[in-house]
Amino acid sequence: MTPQREQLFLNDILDLKLAEFPLKMILVKDAQNFIGLIKMIATEDLRLKKTPAKFIPRFLTNEQKLCRLATCEDMLEMTRTDPEWKDKIITGDETWVYGYDPETKRQSAEWRGQGEPRPKKSRILKSRNKVLLVTFLDNKGIVHHEYLPAGQTVIKEMYLSILRRLREAIRKKRPEKWTNGDWILHHDNARPHTAHLVTSFLAKNGTEILPQPPYSPDIAPNDFFLFPKLKAVLKGRHFDTREDIIEKSLLALKSIPKEACKNCFDNWEKRWRWKCFN
Repeated sequence: MTPQREQLFLNDILDLKLAEFPLKMILVKDAQNFIGLIKMIATEDLRLKKTPAKFIPRFLTNEQKLCRLATCEDMLEMTRTDPEWKDKIITGDETWVYGYDPETKRQSAEWRGQGEPRPKKSRILKSRNKVLLVTFLDNKGIVHHEYLPAGQTVIKEMYLSILRRLREAIRKKRPEKWTNGDWILHHDNARPHTAHLVTSFLAKNGTEILPQPPYSPDIAPNDFFLFPKLKAVLKGRHFDTREDIIEKSLLALKSIPKEACKNCFDNWEKRWRWKCFN
């Protein structure tokens, strides 16, 4: 605080102490003056600014934070032991693809001249027309994908069927993984993924499962890389039918370069470090 501002502040306090009016009357009378003074001190002397809160999906409990930390430590240790360990991982997840998904605030930005008003757009919700997409990828690209039938969600029986088709896709597209049986499945802990029917099938076929910490999409490749990249090119566009959604989203999915998937897995390792330890 500057000496002049400090003296001004002290003078105001002294005036309050010496005043003959009741304290409540003084507070009401001088409230605006003090609010203005406080704002001035905060913004000009202390250089503070009001920062809106960042909304997050969920606050983690201490137990969940420890689980997240332990999982990342284990992954980093396996990477130190075997630098090519990440090449074995195939990671999967599901997402809804919408007939209309509004643009983000950044995407809807427009070039305007100095002094021109900001553009205005009405708030539009996502459409009810949507398709459920299931994807699996490794550091070489998409291994398997499929669109579920209309009205169908992922339940344990459906997920078991998906895993059977995934194994066939691995046999055809990643023969080196299939021959050696040396691949690791990574998925989140959703109920269909952890059902006894599914875990028994994976154990029977000798498939190792890589754990995913609860409520941690920021360290799940489909969530922090594939789905945002896929949906970025679809936002703001209208698709009237289920067939249109599938056609356009499939084009977007196939346009993702293999190099981007490799970079995603490298970034995944960095996230184990920085997201969990900093």
